[in-house]
Order: sequence, then structure tokens, then C-alpha cells
Amino acid sequence: MSFEANLERVESRHRELEAMLSSSKALKAEEISKISKELSELTPIAEKVLELRSIENELNEAKAMLSDSADDELEGLIKSEINDLSNRLPLLKNELQRLLLPRDEADEKNAILEVRAGTGGDEAALFASSLFSMYQKYSIIKGWRFEVLEVSETAIGGYKEAIASITGRSVFAKLKFESGVHRVQRIPTTESGGRIHTSAATVAVLPEAEDVDINIDDKDLRIDIFRASGPGGQSVNTTDSAVRITHVPTGIVVSQQDEKSQHKNKAKGMKILRARIFDLERNRIHEARAADRKGQIGSGDRSERIRTYNFPQGRVTDHRINMTLYKIDKIIIGEGLEEIINGLTAEDEAARLALMT
Repeated sequence: MSFEANLERVESRHRELEAMLSSSKALKAEEISKISKELSELTPIAEKVLELRSIENELNEAKAMLSDSADDELEGLIKSEINDLSNRLPLLKNELQRLLLPRDEADEKNAILEVRAGTGGDEAALFASSLFSMYQKYSIIKGWRFEVLEVSETAIGGYKEAIASITGRSVFAKLKFESGVHRVQRIPTTESGGRIHTSAATVAVLPEAEDVDINIDDKDLRIDIFRASGPGGQSVNTTDSAVRITHVPTGIVVSQQDEKSQHKNKAKGMKILRARIFDLERNRIHEARAADRKGQIGSGDRSERIRTYNFPQGRVTDHRINMTLYKIDKIIIGEGLEEIINGLTAEDEAARLALMT
């Protein structure tokens, strides 16, 4: 669809939605809510289209006045106005193109964050703990709610696995490009020879699925109850409160033992399970769309090495957009992460815009 056809579609749909709301007496409350939501999302775009139409009309009128003008002073003013309007027009068109980009329906959703230690033994687990803390601090900066769902800790304080639920505005849109392999290069505290070690951790960011997003049949679940254990296998509870949920059709298994209540563990486990099944379905759909894959930042594969944190050099490099920042101390505490995320988002928008032209 051409740019002009897209603009006409926006104008037509905006008028249609306004007409539907004006005769809302015949609509149910759910329908009114749905129409209002779509209208609120479309209105900023429709206003920009209106602004574009206005500038185009002003430019045409100014050009017509210039061709009819015989006054040198007036001609100078008209040329100045034409120059101003001509400069504003491409900027506005570019802004509209970004607004018209197809939206990921999951962008406004909350997210499930999963961080796991990869290659590198204890050092990888310590790095996984640092990454988990980085996202927690970034969430605080953004005003999001960060709820720890599960942590599997090592004897020296590292994380074999850590899972959290992050709730707030546009959480998934901000964090979705964090999925992948994060590599660290640093001298471990246990290294007496001063050698730099390389280890890794994997990050997965999943859109949090609601009941309406994914239907899970109880008969497809196998639920096992067992006694919770801590680092080294020692018992941390005297009751069988830990829960293991297996989704038989997909083979996805979720274990939850952080709460003393079996019911709370099951609720947390189901939240993670819904997100993983929803993510599995989203990936299946995305893999079927070759054009979408071309427009993604990186492959989206969680086995892809996406970023390196080099502590001796004080730098962080994101390999997908070739961005290197020498502020590792700020990034690892969440304060400098926004710059990388904004760079990834801008690159993604540019790639998708290129597909539209």
C-alpha cells in the first residue's frame, strides 16, 4: 500500500470510529471500550495527517501567489514561506511513516524476564546475577514493578537461573531486543593470576500472556508437588509446597518453589508457563513471515551473541548495531542501558521503514 493510500485509510477509519461513537447508544459497553481504545491510538496519527494536508495546501497556495506576484518585497516573503514549508514537509512525512509502521501487538504488554548462566561455571552464574540486577535497577528507573518469581542461587551468590515479572507501560517494547547471549570478559575474583576469563549468560524476554491471549486446557497439564530445596540441595521448607507444571503438548516445564504456599507457587508457575507458550506461538508465526525476519534486529534467536561486556576496557558493545559505549559502570547498574535500547529501537524502525519504500 502506498504512503498516500495509507493516509487515506487512516482518515477514513478515524471518521468511521468517530461516527460509531456518536451513535454509541446502540453499542454494548465492551464495544464502546474497544472503539474508544482504537480511536485514542489512531487520533495522534490522524492529527499528523491533518497537519500534513494543511502544510501541503499552504505550500500550493504560496507557490500560486509567487507566480502571480509582481511585488519584489512580497515575493521575498513568499519565497521565505515556501522554503520553510518545504523544509517541514519531509520531516512530517518521515514522522508519519514511523507512526504508520505495523505495530507489534505485544509491545504494550508486561514481560517475563528469564536470565540463565551459560558457559563459564561460577563466573557465568555471577554474571547472570549482575544482569538480573541491571534489569531490576533499570525497571526502577523506568517506574516499573519488578517482581522476582524464582531464583536458583549458587553457593557463592551467583544465579543459575532467575525469573521476574516486569509490569509497567510498554515494558515488552523496551526490553524485547535484550533476548540473546550476553558475553562478559573480566578477571574473576577467584583468579589469582590476573587472567581475563570469558563467560556468558542468556536472556529471554517474553510478553506476559493473559488468559485471553492463550487458552491452556487443564487436561494438558501435569502438576507435581514436591519439597523445596536450596543451594546444595538442602531443604528450605518442611512442607511439600514446590510445584512443577508440565504442559504435555509442548513439553514446556516450569518449576516454582520461592513461596511457602503451594497455591502461590502454582499461580506464579502458570504465569511463566502462559508466557512461554504465548512466546512459542508468536515465534511460530514470525518464522512463517520471511519479510518480518528481514526487518528484525538480529535473528531474534536466543543463541545469538548480541552483546559483550568488557570490564578491563570499560566498554559494552552491542554487535547487532555495532554500538560501543565506554560506560560499563553506568550500564551494569541500569543507568546507561537506555542509550543502547534506544539505538536498537531506532535501528529496528529504520530497517522496517526500508522495507516499506
